[in-house]
Amino acid sequence: MENHSKISDEIISLGKNSKTVEKENPYKEKVAFIINPKSGTKNKKELPDMIMNTMDQTKYIVEIAYTQCAGHAPELVSEFVEKGFSRVVAVGGDGTVNEVARALAGKPSALGIIPCGSGNGLARFLNIPLKAKDAVQLINDGTETAIDYGLINDHPFFCTCGVGFDALIGSKFASSKKRGFYTYFKETVSSFFSYKPKKYKIKIDGEKIKTRAFLVTAANAGQYGNDAYIAPKADIRDGMLDLCILTPFPMYSVFGLGLKVFNKTIDKSRYMQTLKGQSITIKRKKEGEVHLDGEPAIMGKKLKIEVVKQGLKVIMP
Repeated sequence: MENHSKISDEIISLGKNSKTVEKENPYKEKVAFIINPKSGTKNKKELPDMIMNTMDQTKYIVEIAYTQCAGHAPELVSEFVEKGFSRVVAVGGDGTVNEVARALAGKPSALGIIPCGSGNGLARFLNIPLKAKDAVQLINDGTETAIDYGLINDHPFFCTCGVGFDALIGSKFASSKKRGFYTYFKETVSSFFSYKPKKYKIKIDGEKIKTRAFLVTAANAGQYGNDAYIAPKADIRDGMLDLCILTPFPMYSVFGLGLKVFNKTIDKSRYMQTLKGQSITIKRKKEGEVHLDGEPAIMGKKLKIEVVKQGLKVIMP
């Protein structure tokens, strides 16, 4: 762990020493890959060689770094941006992608994603290939596009944030020893029957709503991950958030609602209210759990959510 923020301690450079290559090729772009060796369920031992063999070395100077602990990725991002890397690629699950994306928000460098997690929400929504080699190839020839991101009490999120049942499941999933869709599904089923909807006061672009809800989600992108869509019509570049309010529903509706989440029709359910806005305030009786792209956090009674238009550059098809 000592001096873990120093890139030089953990870099794998392609071919020659990067300084030498940079002097010989001053017009090459510099691309950094940040690998979380613990994310997801797949072995990543072969990734460095695959990255080296796939990236176009006539166009790019490539360096690879490994995260050593939670919170290390933003330190690496800061150093890479300072050194003029035009693309910084997150190699891992949603947690790794979020750490890298938060550090790149508002910066000139673009985010790349090699999805290696269990949900891969942002990668799926941006149509980034789930096969690692294809995703690396996209870094070679993909397009840099500016997308929106959201803030909840000044904390960035890129797909969804929310309160209620999905925040509870996010907390339970994060504390589980096993990852993957099956674990997420098991936690959802085991918690469902004991969960009681909560009361919320909501204001969206000046419009006030009082409601009891099973969950309240602000969506920048359409899905949580695993192709589970909470906001099928969300547009990550429209400068708006989709506010999804799932009101209490009868037990016999559970299976149908689950199907609608996966076939992108949950917005058509009579139990789902969807509104679009730029500024959202949610008030609840007490502080408690929230989730940011599935990652759990504890926040206060008042939650202020807003959109930052085109605040992050990403590499996508």
